[in-house]
Amino acid sequence: MKPSVLVAEDESALVTLLRYNLEREGYRVLEAMDGEEALLVAAEEKPDLVLLDWMLPQLSGIEVCRRLRSRQETRNVPIIMLTARGEETDRIRGLDTGADDYLTKPFSMMELLARLRAVMRRIRPSLAEDVVTVGDIEMDRAAHRVRRAGKEVHLGPTEYKLLDHLIQHPGRVFSREQLLDAVWGSDVYVEARTVDVHVGRLRKALNIDGTADPIRTVRSAGYALEDTPAAAA
Repeated sequence: MKPSVLVAEDESALVTLLRYNLEREGYRVLEAMDGEEALLVAAEEKPDLVLLDWMLPQLSGIEVCRRLRSRQETRNVPIIMLTARGEETDRIRGLDTGADDYLTKPFSMMELLARLRAVMRRIRPSLAEDVVTVGDIEMDRAAHRVRRAGKEVHLGPTEYKLLDHLIQHPGRVFSREQLLDAVWGSDVYVEARTVDVHVGRLRKALNIDGTADPIRTVRSAGYALEDTPAAAA
């Protein structure tokens, strides 16, 4: 699945430029025009990375960064600060607040994309790897194969996309609506209960004899792929 990037920036021309280049690189782009909206979108969408402007309306980028780091669900999300403030003291302040990198405007789009890829690889290596392993489940994206406990698992295309999204975020609970957006896309209408059907198929395919159920169902919340599932009964 495409990793998502939240662009928290109030300069519309720059947002348009960033969206164009990020989508061309294969990212899904979320937007926020002020600090309050950035916190709301981050809480709802749980982006894989945040590009955060220092001088946002409503709440400053520094305050948004501080609040993201204080929340359990977003404390590990990579953050790259974008700012016209180039003084060393400002860079130090941004990094000390919790930013993973810092880029001074005006910046080269090639440099931004390179730094974004570097942060992704460092903090979320599963987004850059062809082979991802969670527990005894191994997904080889290059070969389009899945194995569990050394045995090949045959999945339909939707179940494969579903696993690909869950395996990037082991232990994180996703609602039906979040999984619909991630797997089917926000521009396609699909009943929320459809997710249950495909999770059931994925669970059945992964539950090889003698293995524990790796998918945790959280009532009224959603589903999560467990790194260390409970032992089979």
